Amino acid sequence: MARRYWNINLEEMLEAGVHFGHGTRKWNPRMAPYISAKRKGIHITNLTRTARFLSEACDLVFDAASKGKQFLIVGTKNKAADSVARAAIRARCHYVNKKWLGGMLTNWPTTETRLHKFRDLRTEQKTGGLNRLPKRDAAMLKRQLSRLQTYLGGIKYMTRLPDIVIIVDQQEEYTALRECITLGIPTICLIDTNCDPDLADISIPANDDAIASIRLILNKLVVAICEGRSSYIRNP
Repeated sequence: MARRYWNINLEEMLEAGVHFGHGTRKWNPRMAPYISAKRKGIHITNLTRTARFLSEACDLVFDAASKGKQFLIVGTKNKAADSVARAAIRARCHYVNKKWLGGMLTNWPTTETRLHKFRDLRTEQKTGGLNRLPKRDAAMLKRQLSRLQTYLGGIKYMTRLPDIVIIVDQQEEYTALRECITLGIPTICLIDTNCDPDLADISIPANDDAIASIRLILNKLVVAICEGRSSYIRNP
């Protein structure tokens, strides 16, 4: 895989608070190699290592996108949800930003059935079919459509398992990560100082509680994906 320059600089990461970890009492000892200091009871992440792993992740997604691979971005906590949706839409990726439904990947046939139902209901709504039903039936189906939109809206065009999954906050999305591990799907995970760096294929040590930090990491990955997609379009 050819290495590229992704314009990752330490000053930008400092401004976004990427280096702030959790309190020193709330940490995973396996993160020790990624921590550079303690300050006022908080662990400080080594941004040189963050830059290195973020660059590796950018190389990986660029290479995958240039081959037409599909991505899924997962981040369901409030501070991440908005950034996840924006990043995914910009890079034309699938995403889950409300709630991870257990078995979403490992029980793909069931997810696929739900997606077919979701698409059918959306078609019925667009063509006015729901309005022609009795009020009670229409109301029930509209509630069902609303729930499906909330939980599956970001993957409505997904027709198969993703090739790479990008996860924001390892602890929050542990179920999603375990499903990827079970299926052998490569993962890129944003990890704070309370996480296990050995679970994902590429772990990016960074603050997973600050919106600016999450947005910066996702933006770098999105740029790499978009460049990779452009390369794929130019050289099919």
